[in-house]
Amino acid sequence: MQSPPRGRRLDADAGPFTPRTPRVVAARRLQRRRDREASGRFLAEGPQAVREALARPGVVTELFGTPAALDRNAELAAAAANADVPVSEVTDEALAALAETVAPQGVVAVCRHLDVPLDQALAGAPRLVAVLAGIRDPGNAGTVLRTADAAGARAVVFAGEAVDPYNGKCVRASAGSLFHVDVVRAADPLAVVGALRGAGLTVLATTGYGDSDLDDLADAGRLAAPTAWLFGSEAHGLPAELTEVADARVRVPLHGRAESLNLAAAAAVCLYASARAQRRP
Repeated sequence: MQSPPRGRRLDADAGPFTPRTPRVVAARRLQRRRDREASGRFLAEGPQAVREALARPGVVTELFGTPAALDRNAELAAAAANADVPVSEVTDEALAALAETVAPQGVVAVCRHLDVPLDQALAGAPRLVAVLAGIRDPGNAGTVLRTADAAGARAVVFAGEAVDPYNGKCVRASAGSLFHVDVVRAADPLAVVGALRGAGLTVLATTGYGDSDLDDLADAGRLAAPTAWLFGSEAHGLPAELTEVADARVRVPLHGRAESLNLAAAAAVCLYASARAQRRP
């Protein structure tokens, strides 16, 4: 048997790791939330996510890839090897077991959890924060996280009964943004609002029945201040106890005949309205 390229590991007797190789079996368990919580690890799938994960020192603990994918993404394999991250060749079947997509892209990284306490995230004096209060859909949560990153938010808070930010679908939907912002998990959304206010942020709650119009707030210059946006689930919105303690309840104006915007679209409109206001001279 030929030796693997420098930095790559094989099963000494059988070549690339298979679905039954203990390290693959252990990594596959991270598809379950209870195992992610117990180990403090999660999976990042695909070259984009792996690239962004490797850019944060100490986050990736192992890189799995098919020989063809590791050759195709040689810079990722080299970056992992240079960081003393084990690079393990796996069969197509093993990669399919590790991946959660129908057509996996050949590489999966095991990563350490990234979340930080809320007070640590606020210590950096962020001017824009997104709070996902009780959002259960991982695709929506990951998309909002990606949008918040693009708009310049420094922190994204998963509050209350929100989805696990390390859910595979959420990680994929974030398109690498999970590794760019401070991720916070907080059990009590009301305590989150209190901490945000204490850090000097204006707290705005999004609701289709808000008494404040987003355009009116922007025209009045009220979006230029450091701001935290509260977003609720698409099905149920924000609970009343959160909208009541916000500094304003904000609706996105609808100029056509659409009944509403979905969560990701509404979040993009609100976050970019703040981003624009905060960047004006």
